[in-house]
Amino acid sequence: MRREEDPHLVALLRRQSHVISRKQALRHLTARMVERRLTSGRWQSAHRGVYVAHSGPIGRQSRRWVASLSCGAGRPALLGGLSALEDAGFRGFPTEPIHVLAPARMTPGPIPEDVVLHRTSRLPGTDIHLRGTPPCTRPARSLVDAAQWQTSERTAWAVIAAGFQQRLVSAEDLTRVLAGMPRARHRAAIAEAARWAAGGVHSAAEADFLRLCRRARLPEPALQRPRRRLGERVNYLDAYFKGYGVHVEIDGGQHMEVQQYWADMRRQNELWIPGERVLRFAAWALRHEPDVVIAQLRAALYAARPDRPPNDPLRF
Repeated sequence: MRREEDPHLVALLRRQSHVISRKQALRHLTARMVERRLTSGRWQSAHRGVYVAHSGPIGRQSRRWVASLSCGAGRPALLGGLSALEDAGFRGFPTEPIHVLAPARMTPGPIPEDVVLHRTSRLPGTDIHLRGTPPCTRPARSLVDAAQWQTSERTAWAVIAAGFQQRLVSAEDLTRVLAGMPRARHRAAIAEAARWAAGGVHSAAEADFLRLCRRARLPEPALQRPRRRLGERVNYLDAYFKGYGVHVEIDGGQHMEVQQYWADMRRQNELWIPGERVLRFAAWALRHEPDVVIAQLRAALYAARPDRPPNDPLRF
C-alpha cells in the first residue's frame, strides 16, 4: 500500500480538518516524505511542527486544529471558553482569538499569534469533551471559563446569562463546575448570574432592571413572560407587572437592526391596542439614568392602579 493511501492517515486528516502535527505525521510517513510534501507545496506549514495537508486557504475549523496541536506539543490540546462553546452553537460574543486550556504542569512551545493559552490546575475528567472537534471542555466548564476570562464582571454576567438563554447549560451543572473552582475570577458575579438566569433573567440589562425595582421597593415583575396570539409563535416580554397591565421592554444594541426594531415596534403596538401600557428603556439608561427609569416606572404603575388597595406595595 502506498503511504499516501494509508487509511489511518486519511482518517486522521479528515477528522482534524486536514491539519496534522509533525509528531502525528511521523507515525505514518518518514521525515523525508514529510519534507517532500512541504517543499512541493502539497502541504503547508501553519506553525512550528504543525502542517496543513493542502495548499489552499486555511479555514476557521482548520485554524482551531492548528491552535490545538500547537499548544499540545504535537497532541491535541483542549479548546476552552468561547472557543469551546463555538462548537455548541453559542452566539452573541466574538470568537477571536482562539482560547486553549492546558494543565499548569505542561510546558508548551511557541504559541500562534491568534491563540490565547490559559493554564489550570483544576481540570477533572467530567469537564472534558474528548470527542469535540477539536477536543474541548464541556459546556458548563466552557461557560465558567469564558466568563472568568472577561475583563469586567458585567461582561462575565452577560456570558453566563446568554448560556442559560441559549439552553446550553443547566444550573446544576454550572454550580458543580463553579464549586470546583474556588479561585475563579469574577466568581461572585458568575454565581449570581447563574442563580438569576436559572430564574429567567436573560441578560445583564434585565438584571440591572430587577435590581432597580428592588432598590425602589416596587413590585417585582415577572421576567421573560411568554405571550402568544392565536396561530402565532410564542413571544417573550422582558418584564411584566401582573395586576397592573404594565410591560417593560429593555432595548440593547440589537435594536439598531431594522428588522429587529420593526419586530419590537409591532409587538409593542399589539400590546397598546387593547390598552395595556408599554415602557421601553435602553440598557444604557438603566445604568446611567436609573432615577429617571424608576420615576417613569412608578408613574406608569400608579396610573394603572388609581384605586390602589391599602396593601399595594407601591410607595412614594
